[in-house]
Amino acid sequence: MEGMITIAYIVASILFILALGGLSNQESARRGNLFGMIGMTIAIVATIFDQRVSAGGTVIIFIMMAIGGGIGAYLAKRVEMTEMPELVAILHSFVGLGAVLVGYATYLDPSAHLEGAEATIHDIEVYIGVLIGMITFTGSIIAFGKLKGSITGNAMLIPGRHAINATMGIICIWLGIFFVGADTSDGVTLLIIMTVFAAIFGVHMVMAIGGADMPVVVSMLNSYSGWAAAATGFMLSNDLLIVVGALVGSSGAILSYIMCKAMNRSFISVIAGGFGTTTAAPVAEGEVVKAVYSPETSAEEVAEMLIDAKEVVIVPGYGMAVAQAQHTINEITKKLREKDINVRFAIHPVAGRLPGHMNVLLAEAKVPYDIVLEMDEINDDLPEVDVVLVIGANDIVNPSAQTDPHSPIAGMPVLEVWKSSKVIIMKRGRGVGYAGVDNPLFSLDNTRMLYGDAKASVDTILSNV
Repeated sequence: MEGMITIAYIVASILFILALGGLSNQESARRGNLFGMIGMTIAIVATIFDQRVSAGGTVIIFIMMAIGGGIGAYLAKRVEMTEMPELVAILHSFVGLGAVLVGYATYLDPSAHLEGAEATIHDIEVYIGVLIGMITFTGSIIAFGKLKGSITGNAMLIPGRHAINATMGIICIWLGIFFVGADTSDGVTLLIIMTVFAAIFGVHMVMAIGGADMPVVVSMLNSYSGWAAAATGFMLSNDLLIVVGALVGSSGAILSYIMCKAMNRSFISVIAGGFGTTTAAPVAEGEVVKAVYSPETSAEEVAEMLIDAKEVVIVPGYGMAVAQAQHTINEITKKLREKDINVRFAIHPVAGRLPGHMNVLLAEAKVPYDIVLEMDEINDDLPEVDVVLVIGANDIVNPSAQTDPHSPIAGMPVLEVWKSSKVIIMKRGRGVGYAGVDNPLFSLDNTRMLYGDAKASVDTILSNV
């Protein structure tokens, strides 16, 4: 039986690797998800039949699986695509909390009798698992609040924050030195104190990060949850959990690096504070900006512009997700392509509030994969484009990233839509983006503003195309 479980874990590990490979491409993402689900099913079944799980334990596992599965199925049906970022954030918190609980349980396990080097290694595993798990738990809760809007998206920068973080880090290391080798009663006390400091650190770290950096925060917390799961695997001597945790942790770290590169920011600068924190205070999200904006247009006029164009590029943003306008946009795309108009989509790496957010929305609407292009693939073509339709995007099309060295987003790679012949900006009102930075694109001569609900606007455009 033990050999069969080992084989099952190896098969599951291979399937998880194939799942990650599949998710790296839109065309193979569905297959990647299938591999992941099959691998997880094999892992769960193998774990249930582990000889270390008693008959009573198996019953409890099935009960918990039924409860968890029911909640998961309910959420899968109820949660909108616009709520996916906060759902992902709160799911990361569960992984972190699980690592904390497992850490305490294994440390207090009366049946564990380890001595010498084994005891030392076990104590280190417990301590690191609880530390990473608690930072992931509280940090993810704050990220959930920021994404949901119940906590301000602005960065909370208290004086001496770097010194405070460094001090808490030193205290956690100092407590860890005394924790290793301590007797159970003293060890629990030290573990509780460290857990409190880790919880405060997680809250403070994410509160100091501005709204524009939230896609990086989500991928960063994904990485943390992976390392917390790997630490749990070491505590439980579960090879599969170690492998899965390492895969999630490393892939999340790589994704965080890619996201930071897309914003021309270092990972350290993201942790230190979000956009708009190093210069004059930005305008609050949704606040009316007293600027001279380009003339307004109508949905009927936009439809005429699209019909008269030969090259059209659509830039989706979070506003499209909020309005659930992606299906209508796909219908408009079909109509325009039937008229031999070349329509493509331009996706910025940090569009939306979740890595790949716009890609998922467009895939849900069945937009052909071959016309959905990344920023680097389409930027050079924008000067030849007749009409660019920007739907609910602000910061990713902001020219001040290139023209204003004092801008909070200076140096951030953006979609250079202003180089096209005409730019149509669809917005709910005269507000700024999630980063809280004013956008000079809205005042250019070749820009026209279409205000109102994106869904109502695209419905009118569709009826006139």
